[in-house]
Amino acid sequence: MLLAVDTSTRWIGIALYAENQVLGEMLWQTNTHHSVELAPSIASLLKHCDATPAQIKALGVALGPGSFTSLRIGLAVVKGLALGLHIPVIGVPSFDILAAAQPLMENVTLLTILQAGRSRFAVSRYTVIDSAWKNGAEIKVMTAEEISTKIKGPTLVCGEVDDTLRLALGRKRKNVMIASPAQSLRRPAYLAEIAWQRWLNNEVDEVISLAPIYLHVGEALPA
Repeated sequence: MLLAVDTSTRWIGIALYAENQVLGEMLWQTNTHHSVELAPSIASLLKHCDATPAQIKALGVALGPGSFTSLRIGLAVVKGLALGLHIPVIGVPSFDILAAAQPLMENVTLLTILQAGRSRFAVSRYTVIDSAWKNGAEIKVMTAEEISTKIKGPTLVCGEVDDTLRLALGRKRKNVMIASPAQSLRRPAYLAEIAWQRWLNNEVDEVISLAPIYLHVGEALPA
């Protein structure tokens, strides 16, 4: 059984996964209460799934980018479980979770979006390679207008798209498709699937040195 934990932003997500089956999933928005809500929610999910901590054999955790504080809380909990239970950890970039939920589209660019504060957005670009979305560029921090200006061809946009970005993208309506609100959530079940496959492939991370992905100084997402 694998437990997945995502505290990248105001959205917290946890999931239990085993043998290609989602056993349980919780996803909710918090008001900077990550430290108070995360551990009790994991206990509640285990209880609902009739599972115990001893049955968890691996952990998946979202690495960000995201809020400095919330990422540290999630990683601290996961590292504590890993060390206490002597089980491996698999870190997954948060944008990979968003990308995993999107339908594959050949010859289309996927932009994954997280709000970065001060009317800016963290953006990562994906394309379909070998029947999967693959990250093709480093994370950029851009305004809504900058994102719109950069779009030159068919593009699918998903993630934290607010009204300002939606309006800017509307000018590129011939080239831009915006994912639905449900598709734009970072569902922890997708994090669990990614982590499970990497665990099977023995692609695990060193617990102590595992670190979150932060934006550049002054560009961190709000807590």
